[in-house]
Amino acid sequence: MGNDSSELKEVLDVVSEKVPQLIKDVMGSVFSKEAGQGSGAAVGSYYKELMDAGIPQEAALEMAKEYAKMQANMLNFKSFHYDGDSKHGKVVINEDEINEPEDAEA
Repeated sequence: MGNDSSELKEVLDVVSEKVPQLIKDVMGSVFSKEAGQGSGAAVGSYYKELMDAGIPQEAALEMAKEYAKMQANMLNFKSFHYDGDSKHGKVVINEDEINEPEDAEA
């Protein structure tokens, strides 16, 4: 059984070294300049398609705003951080601060 716990410790050590960088990489890709440009282009393209389809400008603008909100809500946390050092840290999500979709009460 000592061998199993030794292997588990090795796996956990590797995970604790890799996970913090993985989190940083994922967060960096989501909040990068390129991601913002892509999101803006998607919203603009959606708006243009609505206008081209004959949707009235005010309605198309409102729909595009809702589309942009939907994209922003895909990462729906106000509180997300890494707590601790590379060997003993953990990802912390404060569930009390999770944004609820506006229509969740309906």
